[in-house]
Amino acid sequence: MSTSFQLNGEQVTVDVDPDMPLLWVVREQIGLTGTKFGCGIAACGACTMHVDGEATRTCVLPVSAVDGAVVRTIEGIAPSETPSAVQRAWLQHQVPQCGYCQSGMIMAVEALLDEVSDPTDEDIDEAITNICRCGTYDRIRAAVHTAAALRREA
Repeated sequence: MSTSFQLNGEQVTVDVDPDMPLLWVVREQIGLTGTKFGCGIAACGACTMHVDGEATRTCVLPVSAVDGAVVRTIEGIAPSETPSAVQRAWLQHQVPQCGYCQSGMIMAVEALLDEVSDPTDEDIDEAITNICRCGTYDRIRAAVHTAAALRREA
């Protein structure tokens, strides 16, 4: 069965099992490997992509659920020569240690800042439920505040 959706601004059609998780379609069929597999039960958030603007955990989301949708991965956030405010803040605060969870974490933060331009610590804690095994949560929170300020200045 074919499924069509917009991926990072480009229309794509894939002919795969409709129950195949979107994560695996994007990684294995399309070849965009920035989004990571973490837990396989939508708990850790490493697999976060945006589906119609919402931060969505894609390791359990069947590709058939995104037929006609707009999907954005970490590769679609910003060109490497012009990082987004979140990506710049991530570097400024040296958030990543191992870096494995970072693509999903950045996607969750981008979605939060699309909704809340000046989030409180409580907003961040409520919206960013991704797991960082390195425990850089203090740096993550500081980077979110910096990214929010950078976005407001732009």
